[in-house]
Amino acid sequence: MVFALVLLVYAPPIILAVLGLRYHTHMLQLSSYQFQGYFRHLRNSKLLLLAHFLFLIRGIAERAVELLHKPVRIAGGLVLGAAYLWLLFRYIPKPAKKKFVVTARVKRLFATYTVLSVLILFLPWIVLLIESARGNASIGGNIYRPAFIYMALIPFIPAIANFINMPIEKGINQHYINDAVRILRSNKNLRIIGITGSYGKTSVKYYLTTLLSEGFRVLMTPESFNTPMGIVRTIREHMKPTHEIFVCEMGARHLHDIKEITDFVHPDDGIVTSIGYQHLETFNSLDNIISTKYELLDAVDQKEKEEGKAPGKHLKFVNGDNEIIRANMKYKDAVTYGLSEGCDFRATDLKVTGAGTSFTVTTPAGETAEFSTRLVGQHNVENIMGAIACASSLGIPLTKLKMAVRRLQSVPHRLELTRHGNVSILDDAYNSNPNGAKVALDTLSLFEGNVKILVTPGMVELGEKEDEYNKEFGKQAAAVCDYIILVGEKQTHAIKEGILEAGFDSERLFVKNSFNEASQLMYELDAGRDKVILLENDLPDNY
Repeated sequence: MVFALVLLVYAPPIILAVLGLRYHTHMLQLSSYQFQGYFRHLRNSKLLLLAHFLFLIRGIAERAVELLHKPVRIAGGLVLGAAYLWLLFRYIPKPAKKKFVVTARVKRLFATYTVLSVLILFLPWIVLLIESARGNASIGGNIYRPAFIYMALIPFIPAIANFINMPIEKGINQHYINDAVRILRSNKNLRIIGITGSYGKTSVKYYLTTLLSEGFRVLMTPESFNTPMGIVRTIREHMKPTHEIFVCEMGARHLHDIKEITDFVHPDDGIVTSIGYQHLETFNSLDNIISTKYELLDAVDQKEKEEGKAPGKHLKFVNGDNEIIRANMKYKDAVTYGLSEGCDFRATDLKVTGAGTSFTVTTPAGETAEFSTRLVGQHNVENIMGAIACASSLGIPLTKLKMAVRRLQSVPHRLELTRHGNVSILDDAYNSNPNGAKVALDTLSLFEGNVKILVTPGMVELGEKEDEYNKEFGKQAAAVCDYIILVGEKQTHAIKEGILEAGFDSERLFVKNSFNEASQLMYELDAGRDKVILLENDLPDNY
C-alpha cells in the first residue's frame, strides 16, 4: 500500500526530473561547467523559474492550501497542472546547435543527481515511517510536500551536484594533466609554440601548422581544443615521439586561464595574435584581458631564464597592428608582425582580386618576397604574417613559405567563404567580438555589385559594454548591408537601435526567432541575384 502511494505521488516529479535534469545538464555543459555561465542561463529563463517556483509555494504552504475554499484550491491545482505540462513540453529534447554529449563527467553528475533525488524525495518518507511506527506521526500527513519541493529544485540540482563533484573532477583532471606532462617530458626534442589572443588565434594556428610542415613534423590542437583538458586530450591521444613541434592554441575566459595552461605545457615560444574587448563578462576589465594574454609570453620568458639560454632562443611574437598590444608592449624583445610601418615582419602592397590576395613580405633582415593566397581580406594577411614570422624565424626559407601560403585554406566558421550557385556565404559563425565583427563587415564590403545580407544574433559576454558595442555594430552594418536579419528578439535590441539610428530602411530589417527562420528568409531575399550572406556569430542554446 505504501509503495503504491509513493509511486503515485512520485511518478510525476521523477518524469519531470529526468527531462529537466537532462536539459539543464546540457546548459551546464554548454557553459563549460562554469557556474557563472550556468546562472546566466537561469537568469535568462525567468518564465521557467517562475513555473518551478509555483511548486515551491505549493510545497511549503501545504497546510495553508488546505484551509482555502474548494474553488480556490481547484483553480490553484489547474494552474499547477498547466505549469507542469508546460515544463514537460519545455524539457522535451529538441534539435540543438551543439548536441548534448553524455561524457564520463555527465555520468558522474547523474550519479550525484540520483543521490540528491533520493535524499530530497525519500528521506522525509523514511523519517515519517519511523515516526509513524513510534506512534508520533501519521503517514497521511504532508505526503506531497517532498515531491513539490523536489520539482521546484530541479533547475538548481545540476549546480549543486557540480559543486559537490568539484573535488572529484579536479582529481581526475590532475591525473590526466600529469599523464600529459609525462608524455611532453619524454619527447626531449619537442618544441612547443603557444598561441593566444582575443581573436585570430585559431586561424594563425592552422596557417602556422601548414607553414611549419614544410620543414617539421607538426602536431596542433585540433578545431577549438584550447582549454586545459582539450589540450591534455590532444597530447594523450595524438602526441607521437616523432613529432618535432607542438602548436598549442590557448583560450581564456577568466583571469589566469593562460597561466593554468602554461604551468603544465611550458611553451618554448609564444604568439599573441590580438588583445581586444572579448569575454568582458568574465574578465571584468581590459586590464585583466591584457594580463592574461601576456601570461603566455611571461611563461616563455621564465623558461628562457630557467634554462639560462641567451636572449632570443625562446621567441615571442606579437601582432604589431593591434592598438592595445602596441600601447602595452611588455616585452621589447618581442618580434612584431603585421601591415603597419615599423613591424619586424611587414606586409605591403596588398592587392585583392577575384583569385584572392597578393602582398609583399619584408623580413627583419631586409629580405623581400611576393606572396599570394586564395584567402580574401586584410585580417587574413595579418594572421598569415604571424605564421610567416614564426616559421621564418625557425629556419624555413621564404621560397618554401610562398608555396605553403598559396595552399592555405579558410579556417572553418571564421570568415570561411563558400559558394552555392549565385549565393556566396561568408561563414563567421564561430565567435564574434567588436573587432572581429568590424573585420567581417569590412570583408563583406569588398563584394561590390552583390546584394549584401547580414544574419546575426549579435555579440555576447561583453559585460556592461555589451549594448554599447552591439549598437555600434548595428551602425557599422547599416553602412554596408542591403538587408539585415537579426536572430532573437531578446539580445538584438541594441543592434536594432543602432541600425535604425544610422537611417537604415526599416523594411529591409528583419527579426527572426531562430536561425532556421533567418536561413529561409536570407535565400528568399532578392532571389535570382548574386548575393553575399555574412553569418556573423551563432549563439549556443544556453543564450
